[in-house]
Amino acid sequence: MPLLDGKTILVTGVLTESSIAFHVARLAQEQGAKVVLTSFGRAAKITTAIARRLPEPAPVVELDVSKPEDFDALAERVGEHAERIDGVLHSIGFAPQAAFDFMNASWEDVAPAMQISAYSLKALSVACLPMMQEGGSVVGLTLDASIAWSGYDWMGVAKAAFESTSRYCARDLGPKGIRCNLVAAGPISTTAAKSIPAFSKFAEWGEHSPLGWDISDPTPAAKACVALLSDWFPATTGEIVHVDGGFHAFGG
Repeated sequence: MPLLDGKTILVTGVLTESSIAFHVARLAQEQGAKVVLTSFGRAAKITTAIARRLPEPAPVVELDVSKPEDFDALAERVGEHAERIDGVLHSIGFAPQAAFDFMNASWEDVAPAMQISAYSLKALSVACLPMMQEGGSVVGLTLDASIAWSGYDWMGVAKAAFESTSRYCARDLGPKGIRCNLVAAGPISTTAAKSIPAFSKFAEWGEHSPLGWDISDPTPAAKACVALLSDWFPATTGEIVHVDGGFHAFGG
């Protein structure tokens, strides 16, 4: 039986075919799931076009995580396409360019990074609760925030907050039968990654990973997400699974 047979998975963050989120959506469908995507504004047209490249075209619902009213309407919007949600992928991150200068960034630069990249995990989980009455799984994507990465700056701080938010979500969602875990993926050359000024410094990641690392291949991280969205980790929550070729354990 496919891992996600009969399940409905809500996937955020699909913008290009290179994104981890796109490959999670693809693999989820291949494993038997119905997939609903989110996007917003002008990007929604791009997401809708990319959704047609999945094994099965997926509907796209509006969700701008900077707008509380979009969270309020999310269950109703998803409800037009599915009766329930069994799993959620959080693949959302943003920081203004000024936030990549740690010492000079202002709070006005940092605040959007914290709201969109960290707080949104809690807000998304709460918004999905009305459709997760039978329990389920929330999975988010992070870059190991235990390290002060060169050039990552306030986005790294936001990821640290994101990882802490996941643990609190695991605490409060657990009694409702909902697990919350993260995948700490190695660097992938996506559109979002290219907006990080120092992303080129990750190019040699594979040289320091015992299993090696292909910066152009999002599939290993996507497979981990799909596994965590399935029922194969029924007693795992508050966890961070590293999918980085082993880099985190050795570092150089």
